[in-house]
Amino acid sequence: MNSDPDMHLLSLIDRVAARDQAALRQLYDATASKLYGLALRVVGKPEWAEDCLQDTFLQVWRSAGDYRASLSPPMAWLGMMVRSRSLDLLRRAQAQRQSQTDDIDDHLADTLAGDAPDPSDTTLASQQAWALHQCLGQLNHQQREVITLAYLRDLSHTELATQLGLPLGTVKTWIRRGLDQLRQCMARWH
Repeated sequence: MNSDPDMHLLSLIDRVAARDQAALRQLYDATASKLYGLALRVVGKPEWAEDCLQDTFLQVWRSAGDYRASLSPPMAWLGMMVRSRSLDLLRRAQAQRQSQTDDIDDHLADTLAGDAPDPSDTTLASQQAWALHQCLGQLNHQQREVITLAYLRDLSHTELATQLGLPLGTVKTWIRRGLDQLRQCMARWH
């Protein structure tokens, strides 16, 4: 930039520092299109760029007295403020998206991953239990007794033979034949 536009902007910034609202309006009119373009390149959305521009000019109103021409040209100072506001907006938007994503993830985890069984699993298990009960009812008394003791009380063949006072071979035969009948019967329920 040549010195004439810089001098004009410097004059406007000095007047804004003295709380001259007309100077703020003139500064806005002179720089807003370039600053909006910068904000739009950073944030990518027109409405966000407008918010950044508005925030920048609020900051200009508050901090014009702190501006030092020896440190940077006026447009560079304004551009840094726009860039800073734009990056702040992107960080806030990212944090908000992350928070919303976390909330959704928490809700889905609570909804989908509960300890309660899936209703279809419960229904299937109930149907299988009913079928097993029906099939056990079809076994003769001895087979039903040895299978029930073996699986519900977790007794070995030897322990069953001792508890029932039967030869070990008889217990093994009753269990084998009873399980074969249960397999055939349960196959009809599937």
